[in-house]
Amino acid sequence: MKKATFITRFCLWLLTGVIISWLWGCNPSANNDSSQLEFWTMQLKPNFTQYFEDLNTTFEAQNNPVEIDWVDIPWSAMESKILTSISAKTAPDLVNLNPKFASQLATRNAWLDLNEVVTPEAKAAYLPKIWQASTIEVCQQDNCKDLAFGIPWYLTTTITIYNQQLLTAAKIKNPPQTYQELAEAAKTIKEKTGKYAFFISFVPNDSGDVLESFVKMGVELVDESGKAAFDTPTGEAAFQYWVDLYQQKLLPPEVLTQGHRYGIELYQAGEIALLSSGAEFIESITNNAPSIAEVSQATSQITGKTGKKSVAIMNLVIPRDSEKSAQALKYALFVTNTKNQLAFAQASNTLPSTVEGVDQYINDIEQQKTTLIEQAKKVSAAQLKNAEVLIPVRKNIQILQKTIYENLQAAMLEDKTVEQAVKDAAEEWNNQSSL
Repeated sequence: MKKATFITRFCLWLLTGVIISWLWGCNPSANNDSSQLEFWTMQLKPNFTQYFEDLNTTFEAQNNPVEIDWVDIPWSAMESKILTSISAKTAPDLVNLNPKFASQLATRNAWLDLNEVVTPEAKAAYLPKIWQASTIEVCQQDNCKDLAFGIPWYLTTTITIYNQQLLTAAKIKNPPQTYQELAEAAKTIKEKTGKYAFFISFVPNDSGDVLESFVKMGVELVDESGKAAFDTPTGEAAFQYWVDLYQQKLLPPEVLTQGHRYGIELYQAGEIALLSSGAEFIESITNNAPSIAEVSQATSQITGKTGKKSVAIMNLVIPRDSEKSAQALKYALFVTNTKNQLAFAQASNTLPSTVEGVDQYINDIEQQKTTLIEQAKKVSAAQLKNAEVLIPVRKNIQILQKTIYENLQAAMLEDKTVEQAVKDAAEEWNNQSSL
């Protein structure tokens, strides 16, 4: 009996030990190295491995004993991974996201409010409109406040890369600068060369270029309450613009099924005269289609009557649950200071987000010989100070894009009138936003 009791107690003790060990191993803070700061980026390895190794070595030397655990996540996997980690409270201390996705989690109180920890002097270092792009109004019961959730990092602005040979063949002296000029050029290029002027994607989950074009044309997408504001004559005119181009066969039929990447392929094949893209794609065009690169030039992005120009932002956000938010903030400000941003811009063909950095970037380009890539960089940087995020940072903004694109496609395919497509899109969004 004593032997059985001993065995029973031993088994219970062993089982308890196993359970405690399992719980210890599953507790994200149990194995937490207090000197290690976990930092996630999006698809920057292996191209920028050396850059980050040098950057982190410098930071670690200045902030001993902090060590940076840099984890690079594939672009396609980032959203699911960060959502999972936030839910499980195993998120990194600092993560690289864009405002469009980060804002969705900001409404769930996932990020540290930078207004509470970043000094006015530090905030003033960044381009004002770029800082504002990572700010969202968050309401809890009757209490609403502006929450700054992201520190601006690298930027890209859309430019127009154009095939001068095709424009000359169509007897067009200057590339179009506005949507009105673009429509005229599209007709002339098709008549004179049989080619298309440009490509733009209407695939709901792809590029936001069409949505941005609405804003450039003067369309207000949503009002202050979050309801649809595009059910107006201006909104109908924007819908009609794209419907007319498609139905007049001035757009490639693949605009309904292919994403932005297909437009790059068409440009490299000499099938379209204009490519709306970033300066960072110049290298790809030069490598993949050198004969097209030789006859290419760069000019500013096409805009509407507002004169507005768009910018894409990558920022750094700090999860609210991080126990190392102070160190994470210090590292984020280090990564995004002017010196380090200029170094990254040089390595990546992107643009810095600090006021001083933009001035220095433009000054450096002025000293370079005029090549296509330098021309593209200059055009891109020159747009920065007036560029802004045109698609509002709001909860479920991707649903707004899907709703507008699907109804716009219906009108293009003559399944709906333009008027009905606009009304249906507004109604669908309002129903969704009220949930």
